[in-house]
This record gives sequence, structure tokens and C-alpha cells, in this order.
Amino acid sequence: MSLANGREYLAIPGPSVMPDRVLRAMHRAAPNIYEGDIVDEVAGISRDLKAVAKTRGELAIYIANGHGAWEAALANTHSRGETCLVLATGRFALGWSQHAAGLGLELDVMDFGKQSDVDLDALARHLAADADHRIKSVLVVQVDTATSVKNDIAGIRRVLDETGHPALLMVDCIASLACDRYEMDAWGVDVTVAGSQKGLMTPPGLSFVFFNDKAAAARETANCVTTYWDWRPRSHPEHFYQYFGGTAPTHHLFALREALAMIAEEGLEAIHTRHEVLARAVWAAFDAWGAEGPLRMNIADPAKRSTAVTALSIGAPYGNEIRKWVEANAGVTLGLGIGMVDRANPDSHGFFRIAHMGHVNAHMVLGALGAIEAGLTAIGVPHGSGALEAAARVCAGSSSG
Repeated sequence: MSLANGREYLAIPGPSVMPDRVLRAMHRAAPNIYEGDIVDEVAGISRDLKAVAKTRGELAIYIANGHGAWEAALANTHSRGETCLVLATGRFALGWSQHAAGLGLELDVMDFGKQSDVDLDALARHLAADADHRIKSVLVVQVDTATSVKNDIAGIRRVLDETGHPALLMVDCIASLACDRYEMDAWGVDVTVAGSQKGLMTPPGLSFVFFNDKAAAARETANCVTTYWDWRPRSHPEHFYQYFGGTAPTHHLFALREALAMIAEEGLEAIHTRHEVLARAVWAAFDAWGAEGPLRMNIADPAKRSTAVTALSIGAPYGNEIRKWVEANAGVTLGLGIGMVDRANPDSHGFFRIAHMGHVNAHMVLGALGAIEAGLTAIGVPHGSGALEAAARVCAGSSSG
């Protein structure tokens, strides 16, 4: 017998749980795409997205996933043969670099492994050695969804400034926007890429590229850009269709409009605090379980962990087994472990991830943790006691009532 019947909980790091309000906003007939509400609302959507990214810069919206945003950001700022410095802390900066290589760009990769953030001292030495400024851009992911590491973006800007290096700072915050704290302008980021399907609580299919004046100036000489990816008509359209390079993604826009309204109602500060508290509850449970068993969080230092996703190792085959058990028996879907070892390696079955991003609250997190404890018990994984109590204490301690 399964206890999974009922509402499922998708606890993977994107697509995240979509609120009922967002789903209801999409459930309507197709609108007129030439005039009316959909046309009037896009300027407000753009304004509110910039508020979430904390920028007064420009924004281009693409009908694409995050990979499309990667390519758009590179194509608008680079010419073939230029060099990107890639700061790899897991899978996704390396994924971005593959798009750069495909555009004919040269790669300079600093790989900090799968359990560490960017080493700022090593970065400073590397940039100081680039006396000819051959490096055109620095590509980094704020939160790598595979490893759950969180990079110090303000610190990377500080290193660029202290070394006097003119490279563009380009940041992927697909996993972190509206979850982890992010301040594009205050942190000196030149280009930010994001997607709709994580903290923004909207179905996959929209991506966003925010850019400042320095990045806009780079567009004037970039020879990688093509008509569809050009951010100029999207950020300053003469006609409505130019926002999207063609027909508007109407129902995604309805969803995003509602999601942004929900974000504004709760407030970014409250959203960040909610994510921080729920992440600490998750970590408290994993610390307790790991005290007497193989379960370990991938990032040891809590200050360097994302508050949106936690990556874990538990040893093969338990990673796969715990995912399968909680989905089949408790209706909770956990994330695959990705990018830690080659998928053909049997050890790849020893990892999993849990998301705590976007539309998530205490009962969802505590319920998922309860399902995981049941799974650990059912499949016979050694684990410490007191995990659920520890998580509950974190949630109880956050209450002001």
C-alpha cells in the first residue's frame, strides 16, 4: 500500500511548486496580442522584475529556458575569439562555458571543484596576471543547483575593482533570484541571467537578461549576436511583438504577472528571511541524521550554502533508493544528484537534492523531512535521531508570536 495519494510535493530545484493563484491566472482563453491587457501589462512586468533583481538597468525577455539566457547574454557582449574567464563551482558555469565555446569564444576555466565556492585570492592572482586584459568577461553562477554552493558575487566585484580589471561581471542567478539575496546594482554586476521556473514560481519557458550601460556598450561591437537574440529591440521595442522577437508568450505572462504580485505582497525581505529559516530547518535535520550515518550535506559551511537548494551525498545506492521510496510512498519528489560523478559511474546513485525554493512554507518542508525520515527507516539507512525535532525548533524559533 502507498500513502502517496493526495497532493504531490515537487521538491526538486526547478521547476518549483507553482501556486494555485499562478495556475488560475493561466487558465483563461487566449487574448488579443495586438492591444488590451496583455500589451498594457508588459511594462509593469519589466518594472517588477527589475525590482526583484534590484537593478535600474535594462531587461530583455526571451521565450527560452536558462540556456537561452546564457546564449543571449554572451552573444550581445562578445565577438568571436574573445576570452571568457569561467569560475566553475559545479556543473552550471561549465554548462554556460559550452555555449561560449559554441559561439567561437575562448575559455579560461578556473575550476574550484564541487564542494567549494570561488577562491577570491586565487581569482585576484589570476586577474592580476592578465596584464593585457585579454579576459573580456567573468562568468559565474551565484548558486550552482548541482552542488548547492553560493558564491560571493559582491566579493568577486571587489576583486575586479581592486585589480583594475575591466572585464564584464556576468552572473547566472537562475536558481537564486527571489530566493537567495541578490543585488545586481549594489554588487556591481554588469549582466544577470535568470529564468522563470524557480524563485519566480512560473512554468519553464521564459528567461531574462538584465544588463547595465557597460554591457550595453559592449553590444555595439559584439559580432556574435543574431537577430533573434539581439537585446536592443527587446529592451526598447518600437512595437509590442519586439519584446519577444515575435508572438508574445501570453499565458506565461499571465502566470508571471500573478507571481510578481505575490512577491510584492510578501516583500523581498520577508521572502529572503523565509528561505533562510526554512533552509536552516532542512540543515538541522540533515545534521542530526548525519551524526550517525552516511548522510552528508555537500557544502560544509552554512554561510556558503544556498537557501534555495541543498545537495547531499548518502552513498550508492541509497541516493536513488531514498528518492524512489519517498515518491512512491509519500508523494514527495526529490531531485537527482547531478554533476557530482559521471552518470555511468555506479557512485552517481549516492546523491540527491532537496529544493526549498519559491512557493514553499513550513508545513511543506517539515512534511518532506518527515517523508525522508520514513524513507531512511524503510530502506535501512543508518541515521541519527532528533532530526524532525531539530527542524521544528528552527521553525518555532522564527515565530514572533
